[in-house]
Amino acid sequence: MNTPSPGESRLAPNVPRASRHANDVPQQAHLEFQGYVRPDGRVGTRNHIGIFVVGNCGATTARMVADHFTSKRLASYGNVDGVVPFVHELGCGMEMTGEPMNLLRRTIAGTIRNPNIVGAVVIALGCERNNIRGFFEQEKLVAGPMLHMIVMQEIGGTANAVAAGIAAVEEMLPMADACQREPVPARHLVVGLQSAAVDDLAARSANPVLGAAVDLLVEAGGTAILSETSDLAALQEQVARRAASAQVGGRIAQRIHWWKTYTHGRDTQLTRTSGSNPGGMASSADNAISGFLRAGSSPIQAVLEYAHPVNANGLVLMDAPAYAAVSATGQVASGANLVALTTGLGSTFGAAGVPTVKLVSNSAAFARMEDDSDIDCGPVLDGSTGVLEMAQVVLQRWLEYASGELTKSEELGVGDNEYVPWPIGVLA
Repeated sequence: MNTPSPGESRLAPNVPRASRHANDVPQQAHLEFQGYVRPDGRVGTRNHIGIFVVGNCGATTARMVADHFTSKRLASYGNVDGVVPFVHELGCGMEMTGEPMNLLRRTIAGTIRNPNIVGAVVIALGCERNNIRGFFEQEKLVAGPMLHMIVMQEIGGTANAVAAGIAAVEEMLPMADACQREPVPARHLVVGLQSAAVDDLAARSANPVLGAAVDLLVEAGGTAILSETSDLAALQEQVARRAASAQVGGRIAQRIHWWKTYTHGRDTQLTRTSGSNPGGMASSADNAISGFLRAGSSPIQAVLEYAHPVNANGLVLMDAPAYAAVSATGQVASGANLVALTTGLGSTFGAAGVPTVKLVSNSAAFARMEDDSDIDCGPVLDGSTGVLEMAQVVLQRWLEYASGELTKSEELGVGDNEYVPWPIGVLA
């Protein structure tokens, strides 16, 4: 066996290519799903009412409000997909200004504005460093029929706040239920690309399959959000060559330079040591090459910082750590209405508020983790299905999930604890 030189990946020669000419696959522009069209033209794949907190002090109240709305209580509102709590551990003990607070605020506000959220209640204790009125003002949020503000210290404590939250949701339910699914082009899909618990087989099945599905989605006019910049740093030149313009290339270089500075002197380094991954990845280069396959072959049209709104169609890069909960939370705040995650060992992750479609690299793991898994990419490994053929299946499944079919994580109720705004400066 040949040993790769430093920085060279042993995966590279064996990575299947999903390259094709424009005439190889029918145009995808005719594809549709059943979505919720919002006033600004964006489209939701779900019709949720969200219960948000500006700081952890409101978390229990938010959960109590959301938990009140059982499937039985929502039975009369067939077009409402759920009442979802978006709680986190930040908001107090922080500097009131600067990037950590700005990042937290734009993440919460971006999630409130996600097209899957039809209405929202925002809860505060009242003395958080992330002051609720300062948050509304900075993020240009205006309270109204579909956006309510509750301050526990002003309303008289937990019980009163829970009652007010329930009343606010009950007021919104008829308006939320008036929204109905309608046929929309696939170009309205915005898919966040994720991975968790990958193995070395993912580079031969799930990741190239996801990349080929991304190419098909882009061909249909849709958008995919690539993240995990800290992993992509190992492939800086290859990633930069995918830039659609010199300006985008410069932004890629800028973000990777930021990561090198951010991790300097810390034990959360950009590289991964050999043998540290139970899935069999031998080096940071292996991991990066495998992960970059998820991006397909489309040019990178824009580079966003964490939780900034998507401002381009096609493939975009949103800067985030290689940690699914934090990364997906930022993608949802940026506007993702669906998340696609590849795994090899099996993952239990599900993003809050959006369907999470999990692609498993091998059939053994899919069978073992079937309750948590959506698509088995194992047939690609044994040659019974090609990468592009499986990608067509993935795209079709995305359209079905976007139209209301529940993913495994949604069936299990996963997501309430997976809303994790990036605690920048603490987590790499």
